[in-house]
Amino acid sequence: MNKKVIIIGGGIAGLSAGIYAQKCGFDVTILESHSLAGGNCTSWKRKGYLFEGGMHWLTGSDLSSPIHKLWRYTGALDDNVKMRCDEPFYEYDHHGIRIKLFRDVLQTEQHWLEIAPQDEKEIRRLCGYMRKLKGLSMPVTDLRGVKVTKKNHPPLSLLFKGISAFSIMRKTSKISRNEYVQRFSHEGLRKMICSLTAEESGIMPLVFTMGILASGDGGFPEGGSLPFAKRMADTFTSLGGEIRYNTRADQVVVENGRAVGIISGDVCLDADAVIITADTMQIDHLFVTPPKAPWLDKMREVTLPTMNVLLSLGINADLSAYPHRYVWALKEPIKLDTQTYEEMGINNYAGDSVYSPEGKTALTTMLSGDTYDFWKRAKENGTYVEEKQKVADAVIAALTAQFPEIDGKVEVVDVATPLTYERYCANWKGSWMTEMKAGMSMKSYPAIIDDLGSVYFAGHRMMPPGGLPVALQSGRRAVQYLCRDTHTVFVSEK
Repeated sequence: MNKKVIIIGGGIAGLSAGIYAQKCGFDVTILESHSLAGGNCTSWKRKGYLFEGGMHWLTGSDLSSPIHKLWRYTGALDDNVKMRCDEPFYEYDHHGIRIKLFRDVLQTEQHWLEIAPQDEKEIRRLCGYMRKLKGLSMPVTDLRGVKVTKKNHPPLSLLFKGISAFSIMRKTSKISRNEYVQRFSHEGLRKMICSLTAEESGIMPLVFTMGILASGDGGFPEGGSLPFAKRMADTFTSLGGEIRYNTRADQVVVENGRAVGIISGDVCLDADAVIITADTMQIDHLFVTPPKAPWLDKMREVTLPTMNVLLSLGINADLSAYPHRYVWALKEPIKLDTQTYEEMGINNYAGDSVYSPEGKTALTTMLSGDTYDFWKRAKENGTYVEEKQKVADAVIAALTAQFPEIDGKVEVVDVATPLTYERYCANWKGSWMTEMKAGMSMKSYPAIIDDLGSVYFAGHRMMPPGGLPVALQSGRRAVQYLCRDTHTVFVSEK
């Protein structure tokens, strides 16, 4: 009889773990508290519009990326999925000057030098970093001690590239954003760089991301989050796995230091192993005695949550003349709790029939920052709906000032706060990634706790800053730990 595995959470990490475990011969059940799979990789429909709530671009979309074969192995991508690669990738409007970030490094370099020749030294240095990181990707490796059907050996070219990139990443991880932008004299370049990074973070994530884009990676799968996650869920169930939707895990049953099952409501489900893909920042409620481990303490100490208020609009106007990712300085700042926003950015889905009817536009904008406590107070004192409307009105006014053609043509408005993501995705404070503070490394946390047997951990927290590739790889890695502990051969990607 196959060993039974229960996975808590049906997001990308849970689906990844489920697919790998099922292919390795385990009998897998995923418990998902929501009515559909995907977790933060989600979107929703409102009155004829589809609003993207999760994926903005995908690492591993390029065929040459090592992670691409994992997306294919799990069914997230296949030959029938078209990839959108907008060019330029990003535009910043600085008082009418359109500063662009291209996937082509030379094009970016020449464009920036035309705009700010006085910053030639720093522009060439930053573009040099991009060139050295071009072709770098998250390696796909195997856990030491696990038997696999086919060993993953990163190509020598990637290893050499990694050695070169490590020096750059270590150097840039120590430089804060605010310190770095002072090296540029052009105000527009400074503001563009600030718009691409969080205030608390170092510039390493920016450099790493630009290197990925320069590699031709970072496309957007047709249809976005919902079909992407559904393809993974369909792969899992086609292998014989079961997803129990609207089912919350209440407690991991531990006997003699090992997990033996899950309590869900008034039902106890037996299991030989449990994989927890729920947010590791808040899992204590799953245990009678909360788990303890140095790595878990460290994670909770250094994690700075990435939160946002996501505003989605359905507009009866065609905005396809504007780029997909577009940012500009606001004439009047928007204030929300302690946060002040002096610029706004949009993801523009005009011309995409998946997201809006012909001649209309679905667009989203995010107000980033820790506003969780503000929204929680508003919920408690009964002003939640009112505060959401205030934010919506301010954003619509700002959008109308930039795009006069939308005046009076906003048909649908949807506001998702950190409480929304907390409710549907069960993430800590509704956060969907981890900010990379200056000096913070991209080191992975272990998937196990030494004195807690048959319990494994996966999810986007397992390696900061997180994101879909981390969730994917962490699910795979958790199953490799499971295979090692149970002397099972791990069925690798071909």
